[in-house]
Amino acid sequence: MGDANTHLKKSPPEPQGVRLAEFIHTNEKQIVSEWESFARTLKPVANDMTPLALRDHIHEILTFIVRDIKSPQTRQEQAQKSKGAKKKNGIPSAAETHAALRLAGGFNIDQMVSEYRALRASVIKLWSIPNTQMDKTDIADLTRFNESIDQELTESVSHYTKKVNYSKDLFIGILSHELRNPLNVVSMSAQLMLSMGAVNERQTMLTKQIFESTERMSDIIGNLLDVTRARFGVGLTVIKAPMDMGMVSTQLVDEMRIAHPTRKIILTLSANTEGEWDKARIGQVFTNLIGNAIQYSFKDSSISVIVKGSPKHVMISVHNEGAPVPIKKIKTIFDALARAVSVNEKHPKDVNLGLGLYITKEIVVAHGGTIDVTSTKEAGTTFIVRLPRAI
Repeated sequence: MGDANTHLKKSPPEPQGVRLAEFIHTNEKQIVSEWESFARTLKPVANDMTPLALRDHIHEILTFIVRDIKSPQTRQEQAQKSKGAKKKNGIPSAAETHAALRLAGGFNIDQMVSEYRALRASVIKLWSIPNTQMDKTDIADLTRFNESIDQELTESVSHYTKKVNYSKDLFIGILSHELRNPLNVVSMSAQLMLSMGAVNERQTMLTKQIFESTERMSDIIGNLLDVTRARFGVGLTVIKAPMDMGMVSTQLVDEMRIAHPTRKIILTLSANTEGEWDKARIGQVFTNLIGNAIQYSFKDSSISVIVKGSPKHVMISVHNEGAPVPIKKIKTIFDALARAVSVNEKHPKDVNLGLGLYITKEIVVAHGGTIDVTSTKEAGTTFIVRLPRAI
């Protein structure tokens, strides 16, 4: 009976294949060949690329994966890798280099992502052929492999996106800078024509329109340059000097009243409003916030501007009555190119690009201050800026 029970016992199955890391290392040539074949299907960009260009850093990526699978790993390291974390040694990883080369080669981000999908599928397919039965060790290796692929993919996508954004910002900066010179020529020519006086009434009207349009275009270009500087990490330049916030607010509110004669703008000043700020930049803050309040408020409602001093700060509040900002839009309202529909606009396509609030936030931050917004149907929308008197 004991002999029968002994015969019923089955010994653990023998490993059917090689460990995953060793398999990738041994079969790297075949894996690379399959990946290259897939990359060639990503047309039209892959049509004229050499095998070397298509493979680029695939060998280094596979080497990283093999080492990563073999290395011990804590739960914290696992969580960090899932977010694409890597050692900050200043040296681009193989995944980042791959992203840069694919961008330079004309691959879009979807095509680059599909390469990683193809690599994952290819390795698992080839490895599963000799591994018909997998034990816990194989499953652990497969998990580590997927984590490594995800980390490389995250690094590539992040680097690709940063490169694209950098190129876009650089293009905007160059374009804005180059447009200023011819625009200044047009503006000066219009001013000269007006000063000469040898034109009839209609010509004078058209010349004024040219001048006013060039001034608006110049403001837009200035905003684009500010956005470019901020997004490049340089930040907006502020030149602080002693000034009275109350006097500046009075001047700016008067200008906005002239520009919008049908709107009522109420200014309230209280306490000491002196400090050290960049007068020109602070002027932009008032113009942007009041202009935003006018654009997004009901036509028959008033705009409230409050400037109030405290021992260490000066507070600026701009309030308007109008449709509330949706809750989901509040978090992105200070982002560049964020758009909103004005209650006064008949055609939503005519609404501005949303640079004003982004630039306002950057100016406030450059002064060491804060800006917040609250918006409800009952209380309306209020922007509150707090600026330290000096830092």
